[in-house]
Amino acid sequence: MLVLVSSSALAQALTCVAPPALPVERSLRQLYLDLLGRPPTLAEYRAAQAKGHVDAADVAELMGREEFYARMKEYHRALLRSNITASLPVTNDMRLNSSTDGAMPFETRGNPSSVTRGRVGLGCDHFIAQDDCQNPATQQDPHAEGPASAKQCRDANGVPLPVSFDYDPATYLCTPLTGATSCPDAVTKGLLPDKYLYFCDMRRTGANLVPNKCLPDPTKPTTMALTQEVVDGAGRVVSFVNPTPSPTAAFNQLDRCTLTMAPRNGVRGTYAVQRGCFQREGWVKAPAPFWDTSGATEITACAIEAQDRPVNPATMATCDGAGFLTDRSCGCGARFRRCEAGDGSVLNARIAAFNEEPLLIADSVLRRDEDYFNLLTTRRSFVNGVLSAFYQQDQGAGLWSVSTPLARANIPAVPYTTDPKTFVEYVRGDNASGVLTTPAWLYRFPTQRSRVNQFYNAFLCKAFTVPAGVVAPDPTDSCNRENNLAQRCGCKYCHATIEPTGAHWGRYGERNAQYLDPAVFPKLDAKCRDCALSGNTICDFECSNYVMQAYDGDGAKSLGLLKTYLYRTDEEAPNIEGGPRKLVERMLQTGDLERCAVKNVWKEFLGRPMSAQEEQMYLDQMVQSFVDEKHNFKKLIEAVVTSDAYRRID
Repeated sequence: MLVLVSSSALAQALTCVAPPALPVERSLRQLYLDLLGRPPTLAEYRAAQAKGHVDAADVAELMGREEFYARMKEYHRALLRSNITASLPVTNDMRLNSSTDGAMPFETRGNPSSVTRGRVGLGCDHFIAQDDCQNPATQQDPHAEGPASAKQCRDANGVPLPVSFDYDPATYLCTPLTGATSCPDAVTKGLLPDKYLYFCDMRRTGANLVPNKCLPDPTKPTTMALTQEVVDGAGRVVSFVNPTPSPTAAFNQLDRCTLTMAPRNGVRGTYAVQRGCFQREGWVKAPAPFWDTSGATEITACAIEAQDRPVNPATMATCDGAGFLTDRSCGCGARFRRCEAGDGSVLNARIAAFNEEPLLIADSVLRRDEDYFNLLTTRRSFVNGVLSAFYQQDQGAGLWSVSTPLARANIPAVPYTTDPKTFVEYVRGDNASGVLTTPAWLYRFPTQRSRVNQFYNAFLCKAFTVPAGVVAPDPTDSCNRENNLAQRCGCKYCHATIEPTGAHWGRYGERNAQYLDPAVFPKLDAKCRDCALSGNTICDFECSNYVMQAYDGDGAKSLGLLKTYLYRTDEEAPNIEGGPRKLVERMLQTGDLERCAVKNVWKEFLGRPMSAQEEQMYLDQMVQSFVDEKHNFKKLIEAVVTSDAYRRID
């Protein structure tokens, strides 16, 4: 039997009995804890008792306090999951570390040291000034180097060359020649055969140089076959070779170490460390790093790190990329802008500043009583000294990949050493869209799909799940091999929405915070297309954002096309140029953003989601009120904390 119930009767059935009035002290404590994150003071209790009740005016007053805004920052930190600490690769390669001996220069000791000096973790020579390398008093191995006056401190372009060398103990077995003060002295005293003079290494122990006989290690599989000696005209060994060379051997020949460096892969202007050797440059004086707060005007640093070239002078390869670490001609840049403090303070300060940016955007919207959803579309943002220096000086090459949000000259100039809590407001470029294009969002959610997923979770209160009752297709069905996930069986239920929605971030790189400006990254790149058609998928490393290989018919028609356009229909393509702002505008037309905002605030202040009954009683009413109040977030909070449901919390 079908029973019809009038809407008025349903409303009466859902209407709960008004809860009894709560003691003013309890109401006050509940509001203070939820809005300010602390209980009331004794004076605040007494003021409320004198008034006799807590009303909307009291709620509004609490929401004007700094404690409330701090509380809302933490709310948005959780909502946006604004923490990129784990979103960056763990590397110490560009950290400038101090040293404790010799001239105590600052140096990098990361993985790139294997390319520039011969071993990971190796610094420069702390005892020889780069531009005084011809001083015989500081010469380390005069018996092998020749006259000090013949040494070359720099090449024709001013690039620092090695000033000392050592044999690599991972390749050679080095034995101290105790009782000798130098290699010639070891020969004179019968501690070293004269034929091995060139394989005598003056190795530093503390501040002292001790002669060592270094020969290929006969116990290691990589060097045990190097048994044949090659001598020069004076009968001294200059090389050890394998009498039966093998194409798979680690070494078929090891030459004596020298200060000479050959071009890397034959490219002029590049340098390769001699195999089996350490080749160190010296130290120089350089302007103090940008992060220095000691007041010093200059420091001692390794000659490679102290350089500030924009490009390799021979190859013209840029120094403002990850390659600067392995390019001997680049260095850390002016005031070491490409490098970081060895204690991690610069990295931590940048992470903290980027984490704070979206929270400040949300905070500014609340303080101005603006439309709440401006936090998703506004171009307004903030920089402190850390971010100002980062953008203006093009810092962080090698770890960070972040587009400058505005022309560098227009970024507010805030000194790096300014209190990091001091942020200055500015307006970003036209492509900016609230928190959705901040580095914190782009790094925290590194792919288009993850950005869509978080947007749906945080702002639409929706999750991507396979509909109930869906049956997996036959494994042999050709749809399982469909490259377009929006059409692949088993995937399409989610990806039919995810893929076109992800296109709103199509002009933003993945796993970085780069904006792919159409002026630099056109929809179709002719060079990339031609490279792809010829099978050159590398294409001078210029086409990583373009379709370079075809895996299906659509891919074949898309060679040279910006990747984000692959599989996009004519109706979906405008999402790419419209960006996240277009997505927000579209979602505002559905009412889903408002409904989710109400649910989020309800859950935050009641500590649980709305029940089905509460949704019928409150949701539409609060959504409409939120719309009528022009999406004023404080008014929404007020509506929740003055509701009967809130007053019933035990």
